[in-house]
Amino acid sequence: MNTWPDDDSAIERHLKHLKLRSRDTVAVYRCVLRGFQRFVRERDDPSVGIATLQAWLRDRTAHWQSYLVLHRARIVDRFLDFLQSEAAIPINPLAQLRERYAQRWSTPVVRALFAADPHGTLEALRPPPRFASFLGDMLRRHVELMRAIGYRYETQSARLLRFDRFLQGRPELAGQPPKVLLQQWAAQSRTLNDAWECEQTARTVARAWRRLDPTIDLPPPDRRLKRCAKQQQRRPYIYSPQELRLLLDTAGSFPSPCAPLRPHALHTMLVLAGCAGLRLGELARLDLRDVDLDAGLLEVRETKFFKSRVLPLSGSVMAVLREYLDARRRAGAPQDGSSGLFWHQQAAGRYSRVMIEKLLVRVLRRAGLKPDRGRCGPRIHDLRHVFVVYRMLAWYRQGIYPQARLPYLATYLGHKDIHSTLVYLTVTQELLQLASERFRQLALRKLHATTGAAR
Repeated sequence: MNTWPDDDSAIERHLKHLKLRSRDTVAVYRCVLRGFQRFVRERDDPSVGIATLQAWLRDRTAHWQSYLVLHRARIVDRFLDFLQSEAAIPINPLAQLRERYAQRWSTPVVRALFAADPHGTLEALRPPPRFASFLGDMLRRHVELMRAIGYRYETQSARLLRFDRFLQGRPELAGQPPKVLLQQWAAQSRTLNDAWECEQTARTVARAWRRLDPTIDLPPPDRRLKRCAKQQQRRPYIYSPQELRLLLDTAGSFPSPCAPLRPHALHTMLVLAGCAGLRLGELARLDLRDVDLDAGLLEVRETKFFKSRVLPLSGSVMAVLREYLDARRRAGAPQDGSSGLFWHQQAAGRYSRVMIEKLLVRVLRRAGLKPDRGRCGPRIHDLRHVFVVYRMLAWYRQGIYPQARLPYLATYLGHKDIHSTLVYLTVTQELLQLASERFRQLALRKLHATTGAAR
């Protein structure tokens, strides 16, 4: 039984724990939680269970619009998590439902609770079991094997899981040969990208099946399909120097009255993304100890492909980092090495990858480089392409043969080989002109040497 606390002090402790910056937000949260508290206390059975939550949601839907019900149910959900952490209640019933129906967020659960048929709606949320089809054991063992030999195997595992769920919905396919199963799976494709992913899945399934039955044929790759799918992908956008300057200026003047450190953080994120080629996830995982101002080094730990690397940074980038660290210290951020480099005042203490992307996209939109709505236009990840292109341009201007430097560039970017780096090498007009001039000079030298030897 989840018994509600007798006084209002738990609400005040919770609001203090949230560290909300706006007084209006604090007032809204307090009003919602006190209203929920009154509802619980007025019931004959003052407990916080699923029935109580369901009754409260149905009562509120008579007074609030659905989006308000969902928003304020999330406020109550966080408060119940807080009470559970204080051992004031044994368990948060919404968290219990999330776990039971394998939901990451509470919104689908809340919608189901005030639906006409809550039980049926909740059961519809329950995902099918993992690898429970007639090929489930084989697929699961294949994933375990690939992870045991050192692969993360996350993307391939997700594809195999989708294929397994397809088979769970088509039990009549049990006993069919692999070719038939894979043809039926490919028939579900709606786009070129879906068809390409289905082909990749088919080859993975065939490899796993082939370990049990060597007579299974491996489907040949469809090069035309791969080429068409790649043609549909969005081409990287190479920012001009003027656009980069505009982007940095917009980040430095980003409006953030409640978080004065944010413009400094966004400006520094863009500098590291454009001048060091860091991924968004790498920015989010940086700690204070990863910056060595004296040596001019930045350590990037345990990123993609299980790689860590130490990056030497230019003097201008280190100057930006030094200025940001001074502003970070003045803002009252913790100075222990394990604290997030890009710190903010919320409970997490650092920006997540998702929040970094959202904020930097807002910077792009404010700078006028990206439309106000939609996913079209330049991306933040394009700064990684910009880093590679501008580095190649610098090598050509300095007279350096770039082919010999590509392994170093791949290491700097955290790639396992230069083939991954070449994906980021977008041929711009300036780069093409410099490469053509280099080839012309080389050809002239060869021509003169050959002519001289003939004479």
